[in-house]
Amino acid sequence: MPDLSRSRLQELIGKGAVVLAGDHGQENAAIKDPNRRVKAGEAYTVAIPATISARPLGQDIPLNVVYEDKELIVIEKPAGLVVHPAAGNPDGTLVNALIAHCGDELIGIGGEARPGIVHRLDKDTSGLLVAAKTERAMASLAKQFANHTIERAYHALVWGAPRAREGVIEGQIGRSPFDRKRMAVLRGGGKLARTRYKVLETFGPAERPVASLIECRLETGRTHQIRVHLTHLGHPLIGDPQYGRARQAPRAKTPAEETAFTLAADFPRQALHAFILGFQHPTLHKTKRFESPWPADFAALAAALRNLKNP
Repeated sequence: MPDLSRSRLQELIGKGAVVLAGDHGQENAAIKDPNRRVKAGEAYTVAIPATISARPLGQDIPLNVVYEDKELIVIEKPAGLVVHPAAGNPDGTLVNALIAHCGDELIGIGGEARPGIVHRLDKDTSGLLVAAKTERAMASLAKQFANHTIERAYHALVWGAPRAREGVIEGQIGRSPFDRKRMAVLRGGGKLARTRYKVLETFGPAERPVASLIECRLETGRTHQIRVHLTHLGHPLIGDPQYGRARQAPRAKTPAEETAFTLAADFPRQALHAFILGFQHPTLHKTKRFESPWPADFAALAAALRNLKNP
Protein backbone atom coordinates (compact mmCIF):
# COMPACT_ATOMS: atom_id res chain seq x y z
CA MET A 1 0.00 0.00 0.00
CA PRO A 2 2.19 2.84 -1.29
CA ASP A 3 -0.04 5.55 0.17
CA LEU A 4 0.73 4.45 3.75
CA SER A 5 4.06 4.58 5.54
CA ARG A 6 5.47 1.52 7.31
CA SER A 7 4.95 3.15 10.70
CA ARG A 8 1.31 3.92 9.86
CA LEU A 9 0.70 0.31 8.78
CA GLN A 10 2.33 -0.98 11.97
CA GLU A 11 0.03 1.31 13.95
CA LEU A 12 -3.02 -0.07 12.11
CA ILE A 13 -1.89 -3.66 12.76
CA GLY A 14 -1.54 -2.86 16.45
CA LYS A 15 -5.12 -1.57 16.48
CA GLY A 16 -6.46 -4.73 14.85
CA ALA A 17 -7.34 -2.99 11.59
CA VAL A 18 -5.55 -5.57 9.39
CA VAL A 19 -7.58 -8.76 8.98
CA LEU A 20 -6.77 -12.08 7.33
CA ALA A 21 -9.71 -12.75 5.02
CA GLY A 22 -10.90 -15.80 3.17
CA ASP A 23 -10.82 -19.53 3.85
CA HIS A 24 -7.58 -19.97 5.80
CA GLY A 25 -8.81 -21.63 8.95
CA GLN A 26 -8.70 -18.27 10.72
CA GLU A 27 -11.23 -16.44 8.63
CA ASN A 28 -11.53 -12.76 9.47
CA ALA A 29 -8.82 -13.03 12.12
CA ALA A 30 -7.21 -9.72 13.06
CA ILE A 31 -3.41 -9.68 12.71
CA LYS A 32 -1.54 -8.43 15.77
CA ASP A 33 2.04 -9.27 14.82
CA PRO A 34 3.61 -6.86 12.26
CA ASN A 35 6.37 -9.46 11.66
CA ARG A 36 3.92 -12.16 10.57
CA ARG A 37 5.10 -14.00 7.46
CA VAL A 38 2.67 -13.73 4.57
CA LYS A 39 1.88 -16.97 2.73
CA ALA A 40 1.06 -17.30 -0.94
CA GLY A 41 -2.66 -17.00 -1.64
CA GLU A 42 -3.52 -15.18 1.58
CA ALA A 43 -5.72 -12.09 1.34
CA TYR A 44 -5.85 -9.28 3.84
CA THR A 45 -8.20 -6.36 4.35
CA VAL A 46 -7.04 -3.09 5.86
CA ALA A 47 -9.69 -0.94 7.54
CA ILE A 48 -8.43 2.62 7.47
CA PRO A 49 -10.43 4.72 9.93
CA ALA A 50 -11.82 8.06 8.86
CA THR A 51 -9.47 10.98 9.27
CA ILE A 52 -10.14 12.82 12.51
CA SER A 53 -9.74 16.53 13.11
CA ALA A 54 -6.25 17.68 13.94
CA ARG A 55 -5.47 18.32 17.58
CA PRO A 56 -3.69 21.59 16.76
CA LEU A 57 -6.38 23.98 15.54
CA GLY A 58 -6.13 25.82 12.26
CA GLN A 59 -5.33 29.52 12.57
CA ASP A 60 -5.52 32.21 9.92
CA ILE A 61 -1.82 33.11 9.75
CA PRO A 62 -0.53 34.57 6.45
CA LEU A 63 1.72 32.23 4.47
CA ASN A 64 4.07 32.90 1.58
CA VAL A 65 3.37 29.82 -0.56
CA VAL A 66 6.05 29.06 -3.16
CA TYR A 67 4.52 25.84 -4.52
CA GLU A 68 1.51 23.68 -3.70
CA ASP A 69 -0.26 20.62 -5.10
CA LYS A 70 -2.34 17.75 -3.72
CA GLU A 71 0.71 16.04 -2.20
CA LEU A 72 2.79 18.78 -0.59
CA ILE A 73 3.33 22.46 0.01
CA VAL A 74 6.51 24.57 -0.03
CA ILE A 75 6.51 27.85 1.88
CA GLU A 76 8.94 30.61 2.73
CA LYS A 77 8.98 30.67 6.53
CA PRO A 78 9.59 34.10 8.02
CA ALA A 79 11.89 34.57 10.98
CA GLY A 80 9.95 34.49 14.25
CA LEU A 81 7.49 31.77 13.25
CA VAL A 82 7.72 28.52 15.23
CA VAL A 83 7.23 25.42 13.06
CA HIS A 84 5.43 23.03 15.42
CA PRO A 85 3.34 23.47 18.60
CA ALA A 86 5.32 22.65 21.73
CA ALA A 87 5.67 23.73 25.35
CA GLY A 88 5.83 27.51 25.37
CA ASN A 89 4.33 27.73 21.87
CA PRO A 90 0.99 25.88 21.94
CA ASP A 91 -0.39 27.76 18.92
CA GLY A 92 0.43 30.49 16.43
CA THR A 93 2.79 28.08 14.64
CA LEU A 94 3.38 27.08 11.04
CA VAL A 95 1.41 23.87 11.64
CA ASN A 96 -1.61 25.88 12.78
CA ALA A 97 -1.28 28.06 9.67
CA LEU A 98 -1.00 25.06 7.33
CA ILE A 99 -4.08 23.35 8.82
CA ALA A 100 -6.13 26.48 8.14
CA HIS A 101 -4.62 27.05 4.69
CA CYS A 102 -4.90 23.48 3.37
CA GLY A 103 -8.30 22.68 4.85
CA ASP A 104 -9.93 19.60 3.35
CA GLU A 105 -6.90 18.94 1.13
CA LEU A 106 -5.10 17.46 4.13
CA ILE A 107 -5.74 13.76 3.54
CA GLY A 108 -4.15 13.04 6.87
CA ILE A 109 -0.87 12.02 8.46
CA GLY A 110 -1.16 9.19 10.96
CA GLY A 111 -4.95 9.35 10.78
CA GLU A 112 -5.17 13.05 11.62
CA ALA A 113 -5.88 15.99 9.32
CA ARG A 114 -2.53 17.64 9.84
CA PRO A 115 0.51 18.45 7.71
CA GLY A 116 3.54 16.16 7.79
CA ILE A 117 6.56 18.09 9.03
CA VAL A 118 9.61 16.23 7.72
CA HIS A 119 12.18 18.91 8.57
CA ARG A 120 12.24 22.07 10.60
CA LEU A 121 13.82 25.48 10.64
CA ASP A 122 14.61 27.19 13.93
CA LYS A 123 12.13 29.86 14.97
CA ASP A 124 14.45 32.71 13.95
CA THR A 125 15.81 31.10 10.78
CA SER A 126 14.05 32.21 7.60
CA GLY A 127 13.64 30.38 4.31
CA LEU A 128 12.24 27.40 2.44
CA LEU A 129 10.42 24.51 4.10
CA VAL A 130 8.37 21.64 2.63
CA ALA A 131 5.45 19.90 4.37
CA ALA A 132 3.56 16.78 3.27
CA LYS A 133 -0.21 16.75 2.81
CA THR A 134 -0.56 12.96 2.36
CA GLU A 135 0.87 9.77 3.87
CA ARG A 136 2.52 8.98 0.53
CA ALA A 137 4.32 12.32 0.36
CA MET A 138 5.32 12.06 4.02
CA ALA A 139 6.90 8.63 3.49
CA SER A 140 8.74 9.72 0.33
CA LEU A 141 10.13 12.96 1.76
CA ALA A 142 11.11 11.32 5.07
CA LYS A 143 13.06 8.67 3.13
CA GLN A 144 14.83 11.32 1.07
CA PHE A 145 15.83 13.22 4.20
CA ALA A 146 17.04 10.00 5.84
CA ASN A 147 19.10 9.16 2.74
CA HIS A 148 20.50 12.73 2.57
CA THR A 149 19.30 13.18 -1.01
CA ILE A 150 17.46 16.43 -0.28
CA GLU A 151 19.32 19.52 -1.52
CA ARG A 152 19.48 22.17 1.20
CA ALA A 153 21.61 25.29 1.06
CA TYR A 154 21.77 28.21 3.48
CA HIS A 155 23.28 31.68 3.44
CA ALA A 156 24.88 32.79 6.69
CA LEU A 157 26.37 36.11 7.77
CA VAL A 158 29.07 35.38 10.35
CA TRP A 159 31.65 37.24 12.40
CA GLY A 160 35.12 37.11 10.86
CA ALA A 161 36.03 34.74 8.02
CA PRO A 162 37.39 31.17 8.00
CA ARG A 163 41.00 30.82 6.84
CA ALA A 164 40.04 28.13 4.34
CA ARG A 165 37.70 29.52 1.69
CA GLU A 166 35.79 26.24 1.63
CA GLY A 167 35.76 22.97 3.48
CA VAL A 168 33.81 20.47 5.55
CA ILE A 169 32.95 20.89 9.22
CA GLU A 170 32.52 17.49 10.84
CA GLY A 171 31.89 16.51 14.43
CA GLN A 172 29.56 14.70 16.79
CA ILE A 173 26.72 16.99 17.87
CA GLY A 174 24.81 16.47 21.10
CA ARG A 175 23.59 18.28 24.20
CA SER A 176 26.21 20.49 25.78
CA PRO A 177 27.38 19.04 29.12
CA PHE A 178 27.48 22.61 30.47
CA ASP A 179 24.08 23.85 29.23
CA ARG A 180 21.36 21.34 28.32
CA LYS A 181 19.51 23.97 26.27
CA ARG A 182 22.45 24.25 23.88
CA MET A 183 23.97 21.81 21.43
CA ALA A 184 27.72 21.38 21.06
CA VAL A 185 30.40 19.47 19.17
CA LEU A 186 31.34 16.62 21.52
CA ARG A 187 34.44 14.49 21.84
CA GLY A 188 32.32 11.47 22.71
CA GLY A 189 28.68 10.62 22.14
CA GLY A 190 26.27 12.66 20.09
CA LYS A 191 25.48 12.10 16.41
CA LEU A 192 27.74 12.58 13.42
CA ALA A 193 27.12 15.88 11.63
CA ARG A 194 28.67 17.18 8.39
CA THR A 195 28.34 20.67 6.93
CA ARG A 196 30.00 21.82 3.70
CA TYR A 197 30.76 25.53 3.60
CA LYS A 198 32.09 28.05 1.10
CA VAL A 199 33.06 31.68 1.76
CA LEU A 200 31.23 33.75 -0.86
CA GLU A 201 32.23 37.23 0.28
CA THR A 202 34.23 38.95 3.01
CA PHE A 203 33.60 42.38 4.52
CA GLY A 204 36.19 44.81 5.86
CA PRO A 205 40.00 44.65 5.61
CA ALA A 206 41.19 41.76 3.45
CA GLU A 207 43.83 40.79 6.00
CA ARG A 208 41.32 40.68 8.84
CA PRO A 209 37.67 40.65 7.70
CA VAL A 210 35.04 41.87 10.12
CA ALA A 211 32.42 39.48 8.76
CA SER A 212 31.68 37.20 5.82
CA LEU A 213 28.87 35.68 3.79
CA ILE A 214 29.03 31.88 3.80
CA GLU A 215 27.07 29.25 1.91
CA CYS A 216 26.37 26.11 3.93
CA ARG A 217 25.10 22.79 2.59
CA LEU A 218 23.87 20.14 4.98
CA GLU A 219 24.90 16.51 4.61
CA THR A 220 23.11 15.65 7.86
CA GLY A 221 20.29 17.34 9.74
CA ARG A 222 21.09 17.76 13.42
CA THR A 223 19.50 20.26 15.79
CA HIS A 224 21.12 23.70 15.36
CA GLN A 225 23.75 22.07 13.10
CA ILE A 226 24.89 25.13 11.14
CA ARG A 227 24.84 27.36 14.20
CA VAL A 228 26.87 24.87 16.24
CA HIS A 229 29.35 24.06 13.47
CA LEU A 230 30.09 27.70 12.59
CA THR A 231 30.59 28.53 16.26
CA HIS A 232 32.91 25.53 16.56
CA LEU A 233 34.83 26.89 13.57
CA GLY A 234 35.25 30.17 15.43
CA HIS A 235 32.82 32.21 13.33
CA PRO A 236 29.37 32.32 14.94
CA LEU A 237 26.34 33.73 13.17
CA ILE A 238 25.73 37.43 13.59
CA GLY A 239 22.76 37.94 15.90
CA ASP A 240 22.74 34.39 17.28
CA PRO A 241 21.48 34.72 20.88
CA GLN A 242 22.61 31.23 21.93
CA TYR A 243 25.87 30.63 20.13
CA GLY A 244 27.19 34.07 19.18
CA ARG A 245 26.98 36.02 22.41
CA ALA A 246 30.75 36.11 22.96
CA ARG A 247 31.43 38.03 19.73
CA GLN A 248 31.13 41.80 19.77
CA ALA A 249 31.36 44.27 16.90
CA PRO A 250 34.68 46.20 16.82
CA ARG A 251 34.80 49.91 17.55
CA ALA A 252 33.63 51.96 14.57
CA LYS A 253 36.10 54.41 12.99
CA THR A 254 34.02 55.62 10.01
CA PRO A 255 30.34 56.36 9.34
CA ALA A 256 30.09 53.22 7.19
CA GLU A 257 31.51 51.12 10.01
CA GLU A 258 29.18 52.71 12.54
CA THR A 259 26.13 51.87 10.39
CA ALA A 260 27.26 48.28 9.75
CA PHE A 261 28.38 47.55 13.30
CA THR A 262 25.18 48.98 14.78
CA LEU A 263 23.04 46.83 12.47
CA ALA A 264 25.11 43.75 13.27
CA ALA A 265 25.10 44.36 17.04
CA ASP A 266 21.35 44.94 17.07
CA PHE A 267 20.39 42.21 14.60
CA PRO A 268 17.43 40.53 16.34
CA ARG A 269 17.99 36.94 15.17
CA GLN A 270 20.62 34.58 13.84
CA ALA A 271 21.55 35.74 10.31
CA LEU A 272 20.68 32.45 8.61
CA HIS A 273 18.45 31.95 5.57
CA ALA A 274 17.50 28.66 3.85
CA PHE A 275 17.71 29.80 0.23
CA ILE A 276 17.68 26.50 -1.72
CA LEU A 277 15.46 23.45 -1.31
CA GLY A 278 15.38 20.59 -3.81
CA PHE A 279 13.78 17.14 -3.68
CA GLN A 280 12.23 14.37 -5.78
CA HIS A 281 8.48 14.85 -6.02
CA PRO A 282 6.76 11.74 -4.57
CA THR A 283 4.29 11.26 -7.46
CA LEU A 284 5.56 13.38 -10.37
CA HIS A 285 8.93 11.59 -10.13
CA LYS A 286 10.92 14.62 -11.12
CA THR A 287 13.12 17.02 -9.22
CA LYS A 288 11.53 20.15 -7.78
CA ARG A 289 14.01 22.88 -6.86
CA PHE A 290 13.25 26.24 -5.29
CA GLU A 291 15.29 29.35 -4.48
CA SER A 292 14.31 32.01 -1.98
CA PRO A 293 15.48 35.64 -2.04
CA TRP A 294 16.87 37.20 1.12
CA PRO A 295 14.33 38.74 3.49
CA ALA A 296 14.60 42.49 4.01
CA ASP A 297 16.50 42.36 7.32
CA PHE A 298 19.14 39.96 5.98
CA ALA A 299 19.56 42.00 2.78
CA ALA A 300 19.93 45.26 4.73
CA LEU A 301 22.63 43.78 6.96
CA ALA A 302 24.55 42.39 3.97
CA ALA A 303 24.34 45.76 2.18
CA ALA A 304 25.71 47.61 5.22
CA LEU A 305 28.56 45.12 5.57
CA ARG A 306 29.43 45.51 1.87
CA ASN A 307 29.95 49.24 2.45
CA LEU A 308 32.90 48.35 4.67
CA LYS A 309 34.89 47.68 1.48
CA ASN A 310 34.69 51.34 0.57
CA PRO A 311 34.77 53.25 3.85
